[in-house]
Amino acid sequence: MKTKKKPERRSVHVDAEPKKDNLRRLARVEGQVRGIARMVEEERYCADILVQIRGAQNALRAVAASLVQNHLRHCATAAFRAGPEERENMVEELTKLFRDGA
Repeated sequence: MKTKKKPERRSVHVDAEPKKDNLRRLARVEGQVRGIARMVEEERYCADILVQIRGAQNALRAVAASLVQNHLRHCATAAFRAGPEERENMVEELTKLFRDGA
Protein backbone atom coordinates (compact mmCIF):
# COMPACT_ATOMS: atom_id res chain seq x y z
CA MET A 1 0.00 0.00 0.00
CA LYS A 2 1.36 3.42 -0.98
CA THR A 3 1.43 6.11 1.64
CA LYS A 4 0.32 9.55 0.64
CA LYS A 5 3.25 11.96 0.61
CA LYS A 6 2.72 15.16 2.59
CA PRO A 7 3.08 18.33 0.56
CA GLU A 8 6.37 20.10 1.18
CA ARG A 9 5.93 23.01 3.54
CA ARG A 10 7.89 26.21 2.98
CA SER A 11 8.75 29.07 5.28
CA VAL A 12 6.67 32.22 4.94
CA HIS A 13 9.90 34.25 4.83
CA VAL A 14 13.56 33.71 5.71
CA ASP A 15 15.74 36.69 6.59
CA ALA A 16 18.91 36.67 4.45
CA GLU A 17 21.55 37.38 7.10
CA PRO A 18 20.42 34.73 9.63
CA LYS A 19 20.11 32.23 6.76
CA LYS A 20 23.71 32.94 5.75
CA ASP A 21 24.85 32.62 9.38
CA ASN A 22 22.94 29.34 9.80
CA LEU A 23 24.44 27.84 6.65
CA ARG A 24 27.93 28.85 7.84
CA ARG A 25 27.31 27.30 11.26
CA LEU A 26 25.95 24.11 9.71
CA ALA A 27 28.99 23.78 7.44
CA ARG A 28 31.20 24.15 10.50
CA VAL A 29 29.15 21.52 12.38
CA GLU A 30 29.49 19.17 9.42
CA GLY A 31 33.27 19.52 9.63
CA GLN A 32 33.19 19.13 13.42
CA VAL A 33 31.19 15.89 13.16
CA ARG A 34 33.65 14.46 10.61
CA GLY A 35 36.46 15.42 12.99
CA ILE A 36 34.67 13.81 15.92
CA ALA A 37 34.22 10.58 13.93
CA ARG A 38 37.94 10.63 13.14
CA MET A 39 38.75 11.14 16.82
CA VAL A 40 36.57 8.15 17.77
CA GLU A 41 38.16 6.04 15.04
CA GLU A 42 41.62 7.02 16.33
CA GLU A 43 40.56 6.24 19.92
CA ARG A 44 41.42 9.74 21.08
CA TYR A 45 41.03 10.80 24.70
CA CYS A 46 37.33 10.72 25.68
CA ALA A 47 37.28 14.16 27.30
CA ASP A 48 38.76 15.72 24.15
CA ILE A 49 36.03 14.11 22.04
CA LEU A 50 33.36 15.32 24.45
CA VAL A 51 34.65 18.89 24.18
CA GLN A 52 34.28 18.68 20.40
CA ILE A 53 30.78 17.23 20.74
CA ARG A 54 29.79 20.09 23.05
CA GLY A 55 31.02 22.59 20.46
CA ALA A 56 28.92 20.97 17.73
CA GLN A 57 25.87 20.87 20.02
CA ASN A 58 26.28 24.56 20.85
CA ALA A 59 26.46 25.45 17.17
CA LEU A 60 23.31 23.41 16.48
CA ARG A 61 21.55 25.12 19.40
CA ALA A 62 22.42 28.50 17.87
CA VAL A 63 20.91 27.41 14.54
CA ALA A 64 17.80 26.13 16.33
CA ALA A 65 17.38 29.43 18.22
CA SER A 66 17.70 31.37 14.97
CA LEU A 67 15.10 29.13 13.30
CA VAL A 68 12.71 29.57 16.23
CA GLN A 69 13.06 33.35 15.93
CA ASN A 70 12.36 33.23 12.20
CA HIS A 71 9.41 30.88 12.72
CA LEU A 72 7.86 33.16 15.33
CA ARG A 73 8.51 36.37 13.36
CA HIS A 74 7.16 35.14 10.07
CA CYS A 75 5.38 31.77 10.02
CA ALA A 76 3.61 32.00 13.39
CA THR A 77 2.74 35.67 12.87
CA ALA A 78 1.18 34.88 9.48
CA ALA A 79 -0.78 31.97 10.95
CA PHE A 80 -2.09 34.08 13.84
CA ARG A 81 -3.25 36.76 11.41
CA ALA A 82 -4.81 34.25 8.98
CA GLY A 83 -7.70 33.19 11.17
CA PRO A 84 -8.81 30.93 14.00
CA GLU A 85 -8.09 27.58 12.31
CA GLU A 86 -4.57 28.55 11.23
CA ARG A 87 -3.92 30.11 14.66
CA GLU A 88 -5.01 26.92 16.45
CA ASN A 89 -2.86 24.78 14.15
CA MET A 90 0.14 27.01 14.91
CA VAL A 91 -0.51 26.86 18.66
CA GLU A 92 -0.55 23.05 18.41
CA GLU A 93 2.62 23.03 16.33
CA LEU A 94 4.50 25.36 18.70
CA THR A 95 3.30 23.43 21.74
CA LYS A 96 4.53 20.18 20.24
CA LEU A 97 7.88 21.74 19.26
CA PHE A 98 8.55 23.07 22.74
CA ARG A 99 7.17 20.02 24.53
CA ASP A 100 9.18 17.55 22.44
CA GLY A 101 12.21 19.80 22.04
CA ALA A 102 12.96 22.09 19.16
